Amino acid sequence: MSMHIGAPEGAFADKIVLPGDPLRAKYIAETYLDDAQLVNEVRGILGYTGYYKGEKVSVMATGMGIPAMLIYATELIRDYGVTKLVRTGTAGAFDPSFEIGDIVLSQGCSTNSAINDHILPGHLALLADFGLLCTAHKIAKDMGLNVHVGNTMCNDMMYIDNKPDYARKWLEYGVIASEMEAAGLYTVAGRYRAKALTMMTIGSSLLGENKRKLSQEEKEKNLNDMIELSLETLIAPELF
Repeated sequence: MSMHIGAPEGAFADKIVLPGDPLRAKYIAETYLDDAQLVNEVRGILGYTGYYKGEKVSVMATGMGIPAMLIYATELIRDYGVTKLVRTGTAGAFDPSFEIGDIVLSQGCSTNSAINDHILPGHLALLADFGLLCTAHKIAKDMGLNVHVGNTMCNDMMYIDNKPDYARKWLEYGVIASEMEAAGLYTVAGRYRAKALTMMTIGSSLLGENKRKLSQEEKEKNLNDMIELSLETLIAPELF
């Protein structure tokens, strides 16, 4: 048991999927895992452990934003021995060529957060684990998914004035999409030498001609594709 997680020692597998939404964690456990057991529900943050294709895997929500991710990723790695973490979520596309429902793998993460400014003498480069990234990309291609790899933006704020101008400025420097948790995950993974990857389904386009959002039907299909990709990535032999 840790400060924010009520599970006993050994309750989590060393591999975990991290959606933000507790109900999505419940859905993943009930839909994809065999013998899924609820191991945490402190503060409504649902966590489960079960088996995917015979491999022990956990899934737990993290809530929204970098601070929540910092707390849960730290305790999962430090206190429960989790070594592989894949965050799943949705993102807004900066690149106008991306389609609603495409998947983005966050190779590196830019951020407007100051979370590391007070502990380091410079600016930390926030990066995914190379092995997980390559493995996920190969599996996504084998699944026939539209997948993009690149630098993503992790925001402290959801509601930003002049969002299209904000997106254009980041896109000028090759940043392709925006979300709100990867900086926390990559920071903690670096600190504790764990392997982490953030993957996202494009739910909206900030600069494309088509500015619609993912419909409920599309969410079901495309998020399922991403969930399957995350689980397959966790149990696959790494390419590197």
